[in-house]
Amino acid sequence: MSFSENLKNFIKENKDKTIVFTNGCFDILHRGHVAYLNEAKSLGQALVVGLNSDASVKRLKGETRPINSELDRKFVLENLSSVDFVEIFEDDTPLSLIKEVTPNILVKGGDWEIDQIVGADFVLENNGQVFSLNFVDGYSTTNIIEKSKLHS
Repeated sequence: MSFSENLKNFIKENKDKTIVFTNGCFDILHRGHVAYLNEAKSLGQALVVGLNSDASVKRLKGETRPINSELDRKFVLENLSSVDFVEIFEDDTPLSLIKEVTPNILVKGGDWEIDQIVGADFVLENNGQVFSLNFVDGYSTTNIIEKSKLHS
C-alpha cells in the first residue's frame, strides 16, 4: 500500500517528536471522540490519525455507513486542535499505515484490550508503548444514528 507524500513529509519533519497514532472511522464526530483524541494527544507531541476510507467503513459497519464521506470526516478531524495529521487508509486494518508511521505510542479507546489492538506487537517490538485509553460511556455513532431515527 502506498501512502501520501504529505504523510512521508510529516513523518520526516517530526522524527524527533513523540508521535502518537490512533485510527478509526470517526463517522459522526461526538464528545467521546473529542475527549479520546485530546487524551491521545496529551501522551505525545504529534497525533496522527488513520482514517478508514469509505469502502473500509462500509465493509466494517455495513452498507448504510459511513454517514459522512471520508473527505468530510478528514476535514473535521484535521480541524481539531489535538490532531496533527490525518491519513485515509483503504485496508480493513491500519497495520500497513502503522508500519509506515512507526509511532512511539499507539492508542485505541478503552473498549479495546491491548492484545486486541492491531499493530500493538509491531509498536512494542520497536520500543514503543501501547495504551487503551479512557472510554466515555454513552457516546457512539451507532447510538446517535439510532436516536436520530426516533426523531424522524
